[in-house]
Order: sequence, then C-alpha cells, then structure tokens
Amino acid sequence: MDQVSVTAASGLQSRMEALDIVANNLANTTTGGFKLDREFYSLFTAADDDGGGASTKLPLIQKQWTDFSQGVLTPTGNALDLALSGKGFFAVNGPSGPLYTRNGSFQLSPTGQLTTSEGYTVLDPNGQPIQTQSQDPIEVGEDGSVIQSGQALGQLQIVDFADRSMLQKLGNSYFMPSDPKAVPIPATEAAVKQGKTENSNVAPAESAVRLVGLMRQFEMLQKAITITTDMNKQALTEVARV
Repeated sequence: MDQVSVTAASGLQSRMEALDIVANNLANTTTGGFKLDREFYSLFTAADDDGGGASTKLPLIQKQWTDFSQGVLTPTGNALDLALSGKGFFAVNGPSGPLYTRNGSFQLSPTGQLTTSEGYTVLDPNGQPIQTQSQDPIEVGEDGSVIQSGQALGQLQIVDFADRSMLQKLGNSYFMPSDPKAVPIPATEAAVKQGKTENSNVAPAESAVRLVGLMRQFEMLQKAITITTDMNKQALTEVARV
C-alpha cells in the first residue's frame, strides 16, 4: 500500500475512535454526574520496510481522558437527591469493592439503607452503609452529616484523589482507581447540596459540532483513499499498455 493510503487509513482509524467517544458523550447528556471524555492525539513513527532509513508518521489516539469539570446543579426538591459542589466523589459499595460517583440520585432500600439507583449502598467514612431508622425525611448538611428526626445517623464518605487521571470509568457514572494502591483522600473542597442533582458536563452543542467535524474529516480521508486507488489502477493500466 502506498504512503498516502497508509496515512489516510491511520487517520480513518483515529477518527472512528474519536467518533465513538463523542457519540458516547452525546448519549449521556442527561446522565446525572456523567463526565465527558476527550481524546489526546499523537503520532506513531514507523520505520520504512524498504530499509532506506525513512520513517512514516501516522496519526493515532494515544489515550482518552476524562474532563472532571463541574456540571450544573439542578434543584429537584427530593431530600434523597444530593449533589457535590466542588471536587470530590461519593463513596459507594460496588459489586467488587468501593466505587466513586458524582451521581447523587439516591434512594432508600427496603431495609432503610441509603443506596444508589443500582442498589449500591452509600458509605460512611468507616466504610459502613448509611442506615436510616424510619421513613421520616433525612437532613444532610454541607459536610455530609446525615440527621433524621433530630438523631445523627452518620456522615457521608466524600473523597478525592491526588491524581484523577488514574481513575477509570465503570459504567456511565462510576469510577475506580486503575492502581489498587491508590488511596482516596478526604475531599476538602466539596460541599453537599441536598435536594439537587449534578447534570452531565457534556455541552450538546459543542459535541454535535465536533461530531459533524469528525464525520467530514472521515469522508475526506475516504475520498483520499479512493482517489489514490484510482490513480494506482490508472498507472498499472498505462504500464500494461507500454
């Protein structure tokens, strides 16, 4: 395959990966606590097979990264809806250990435990579930303290990480550290807002524009491959005639 086709094919691959990322962002514009993903492009340098010492630089997505910027807080009037203003995560007990989320749309289980919509129990600083005593409304302070009928039930575990880049997504609104040795630290900049939820930080208009731009780039690269293929066919035809 000639140089133009190789470069264009590599560009197509990177644009396909970028399209998947943008499409997933758009699909989660209404997912509470969702954090959008972005791509980081780089160049892959490959040695030429003819041994002439030349090299080829091919575009690729080196990695994707998550934008943890704050989403808009929307009032709901539901006492079990909690949002974080500032940097931090709620700690919940996932199927295989602690998970961390910004989605504070909580509910009460049949046994009175505070849980996520998936049924994961919300944890206190000791790693224990928040257990209510009755069906009475709960009050949650900005520091995460939980009170019901004047009685303190505990405090929400709100944590952060020194290096958020090592957090990997699990589903659409949960995170877990990729390094098992990474230890969460108390979130000192987060305040709990009761009766509110945090919207996704995806800007639909921006993502839609990026989606259109990527599709146009994809079409241009496809056209480049088609033109190169036609030129090669024409060259072979001319050589055969000679």
